[in-house]
Amino acid sequence: MDDLDAEAKRLDAEDPLAAYRDRFLPADGVVAYLDGNSLGRPLRAAADRVARFVHDDWGTRLIRGWDEGWIDLPQQLGDRIGRIALGAAPGQVVVADSTTVLLYKLARAAVDHALAAGRDEIVVDTDNFPTDRYVLEGIAAERGAVLRWITSDPASGVTPEQVAAVVGPRTALVLLSHVAYRSGFLADAPAITRIAHDAGALVCWDLSHSVGSVPLELDAWGADLAVGCSYKYLNGGPGSPAFGYLATRHLGVLAQPVQGWFGHRVPFEMGPGHEPAPDVRALLSGTPPVFATVPLQAGLDLLEEAGIAAVRAKSVALTGFALRIADALLVPHGVEVATPRDPDRRGGHVTLQRAGFAEVTARLWARGVIPDFRAPDGIRIGLAPLSTSFAELLAGLRALAGEL
Repeated sequence: MDDLDAEAKRLDAEDPLAAYRDRFLPADGVVAYLDGNSLGRPLRAAADRVARFVHDDWGTRLIRGWDEGWIDLPQQLGDRIGRIALGAAPGQVVVADSTTVLLYKLARAAVDHALAAGRDEIVVDTDNFPTDRYVLEGIAAERGAVLRWITSDPASGVTPEQVAAVVGPRTALVLLSHVAYRSGFLADAPAITRIAHDAGALVCWDLSHSVGSVPLELDAWGADLAVGCSYKYLNGGPGSPAFGYLATRHLGVLAQPVQGWFGHRVPFEMGPGHEPAPDVRALLSGTPPVFATVPLQAGLDLLEEAGIAAVRAKSVALTGFALRIADALLVPHGVEVATPRDPDRRGGHVTLQRAGFAEVTARLWARGVIPDFRAPDGIRIGLAPLSTSFAELLAGLRALAGEL
């Protein structure tokens, strides 16, 4: 047994979250699943809940289910995500739509409000996730706003100094990812939010790569808006609904543009004209995806039981071990680490770069080792603390070294 084997064995033996791995369904033929930052693994409890929902909730209650609780699910689950993972008091979060749709609603509402005050600039970085950039490009075209681009280093991320250099009296909105999807860089959200507010701008955080992995404190940061998906570290399943956060002080002030019947003051009144709900339900548009929330509820149960602090502690340990393995086995073969070494600036995944990694990824998948590839030359090692062991991580990176 070499030093890395011994370390993996010790870390797994000392891992207080080790037992949670048994809560997930096994995946036949998978040696190492290293893509939890793209799609979390399914929980055994999720499979049981889906079956019960079909046979009992839907199967026996039928349309009565709406009166018996479904109608309130977007806010109930929103409050729960806020409490468990977002640092958000009740009444500010809903579960609905996709990340892209909720992002459009929130960003468009913020820009429309700011335009009335003569603020017509939207700040975003060049390496933000594509949907964020595309949505903002569309809003700018619709509303005659101007995009102010921050040129971010893909190996790091947006700094407070970069934000301070571009915000000003014309800034309407600053939209950034809390954890950069490519590098895993963890932004200084409190400092950036403060800088934007000092300039009179609103801030929207994309939390898709941090929620369920990194502790968040939206209320304490003074965040205005936030959005994120639930199929990564929250284990909601492919295409599970997103969540949107609208700070209490903006309720009734910012008006989202997709006016649908479920965001009406009294949805079943079915009257003429749209009267927005007076609370965060105004972010809703169409019928909530009730069925799609069932696996998410199981994921939230697990996260609440484990606690976000323990999850973050293991995440730091996993990414730190990944860096030590990379230094020992991969860097000598020309692999570059594109993720911050400082754990305070590192999210839940590690990105490795080398020419030819697209072909390497395909070969790894064929061997049952599953990271993901991000163009032009990055392999992301996505480490889900509740389902990933240190031995699994070592086996996966050893397989990667064997392909070099």
